[in-house]
Amino acid sequence: MDELNSDEDGDAPEDAIGLRKIIHVDMDAFFASVEQRDNPELRGKPVAVGGSSGRGVVAAASYEARKFGVKSAMPSVTAKRLCPDLIFVKSRFDAYREASEQIRTIFLHHTPHVEPLSLDEAFLDVTDDIHGIGSATAIAQVIRRQIREETDLTASAGVSYNKFLAKLASDQNKPDGLCVIRPGEGAAFVQSLPIRRFHGVGPKGAEKMARLGIETGADLAARDAAWLRAHFGSFGEYLFRAARAIDLRPVRANRIRKSIGGERTFSEDISSGSALRATLDNIIDIVWERIAAKQAKGRTVTLKVKFTDFQLMSRARSLDRAVADKAQFAAIAQEILEAELPLAMPIRLMGLTLSNLEHDGPAEIPRRDDGQLSLL
Repeated sequence: MDELNSDEDGDAPEDAIGLRKIIHVDMDAFFASVEQRDNPELRGKPVAVGGSSGRGVVAAASYEARKFGVKSAMPSVTAKRLCPDLIFVKSRFDAYREASEQIRTIFLHHTPHVEPLSLDEAFLDVTDDIHGIGSATAIAQVIRRQIREETDLTASAGVSYNKFLAKLASDQNKPDGLCVIRPGEGAAFVQSLPIRRFHGVGPKGAEKMARLGIETGADLAARDAAWLRAHFGSFGEYLFRAARAIDLRPVRANRIRKSIGGERTFSEDISSGSALRATLDNIIDIVWERIAAKQAKGRTVTLKVKFTDFQLMSRARSLDRAVADKAQFAAIAQEILEAELPLAMPIRLMGLTLSNLEHDGPAEIPRRDDGQLSLL
């Protein structure tokens, strides 16, 4: 998860961190939108990217499908039951990657400070207005217009003075929207939100918080750091800062890749062996596509799960030589999962990575906001 990290005191005032101008750009239903763009017959119809078989999982859903409750990470049989007219299409990562590269070129025209989170979202630091456009808001508007003109896709953007707020803002007026949170407005904005809007707080987490009397950001802000740590462990540190709109992380371009992988946060916690296996198979397919595209080789396969109580468990297996192919990668991942079944409790997140890489380069860094697979 993309927690907030800071060496500063938690009570730092907003104006102490209000010098940056950050844009978070998030493409709207990216995978599904690319499919609708490239196949006019799909436009305006409910579309799911993923397998339609009994063990298939929805990788992404169009907004037309979301109206019926179809969500990413949902078993395909459940999605079809919710939306009988749902159209399944197989993923085409070459097409998604091509569109992503076009979008990245647009970003880099406006700033060298671009931190990609996945194929379809990124943070941009536009504190230096290199083209004299006038403001971060105006730059975001130009970027969204250029994306539409050059890719025939829509993007939503959030503009603020830190990454946490910019990401919240980009989700505020989706799809095809823009939201600006100015210095001095951050804490009030965060505290007006339902707790479910906080990144990392899933359905079960929200239920636990509701039992503790926390339903909004304001309720969260009323709790001190010690209380939050006592109830949520290390996640409490993130919640304390998030409730106060504090985030001192810089936008980091060209981070060194230490692993390649993906993780998925579920709309509902899962526990059955069949659901866990199906989800892992889906993650294997997408992650190996990424590994192959980068021609990366690594020796360690790691499976990570986050339980409903936010506790993390990771299990790794290392070889004395690089993983040979997708079949071996899948077999190792499946063996790790099988060794842990049945799990002690339901999980809300599953992740899979390949590390100890022999060939490193610039990384794309995780987390998907609308639930599409994030690529590490």
